[in-house]
Amino acid sequence: MKNVLMYMKPTCPYCQRAAELLDDKGAVVESINISKFPERRDEMIARAGGRSTVPQIFIGGTHVGGCDDLYALDEQGKLDALLAD
Repeated sequence: MKNVLMYMKPTCPYCQRAAELLDDKGAVVESINISKFPERRDEMIARAGGRSTVPQIFIGGTHVGGCDDLYALDEQGKLDALLAD
């Protein structure tokens, strides 16, 4: 399974929903809490093409987007393939 990186805030319900879906898929998620590490926010925005909301999710080298984007991929049947090695 590919590496998953998620920029998040612990109080964000969308971050929690995204983490639950990824957990259900068996993915191991590296979370970067931008509340605890605010200096990482600029990094997130740059990597996400200007998007500043959380979560911002990356699977392998692919920017997936936010929670809604992640669920849309799953509904389209594309998330499992993206997570696979």
